Amino acid sequence: MKVLIKRVYETPSGSDGKRVLVDRFWPRGLTKEKAKIDLWLKYIAPSNELRKWFGHDPLKWEEFKRRYTKEIKNNQKVFKELESVVKKGKVTILYSAKDEDHNNAVVVKELLEKSD
Repeated sequence: MKVLIKRVYETPSGSDGKRVLVDRFWPRGLTKEKAKIDLWLKYIAPSNELRKWFGHDPLKWEEFKRRYTKEIKNNQKVFKELESVVKKGKVTILYSAKDEDHNNAVVVKELLEKSD
C-alpha cells in the first residue's frame, strides 16, 4: 500500500496516483481543474464541532487524534470507500491546512496504515 499526504495547494504530480481530498470544505481559491482531485471524501473530514474545537492547536493534537479516530470508526462506510481506493494503487491524501504535521490527513494516513 502506497499512501502519501500532500497539501492540496501544492502542484499536482504524475507520481501522486489517485488524488483524494479529505476536507469538508473545498479549498479556497482553488479551481477543480487546478486541484486535479480524483475523489472528494468530505464526509471523512472531522465534524464541524471537532474541527472548531481543535483549531489546529498543536497542544490539542493527541486529543484531536483520539476524537477524530473515534469519529472515523463511527463512519466506517466512508473509510471503507477510501480503503478500497488505496487497495487499487497509489493514493495521495490531500488537505488544505497550513500545518503539515497536525491535520486530519495525517490521522487518516495512520489509520489506513494500521488497517493494511
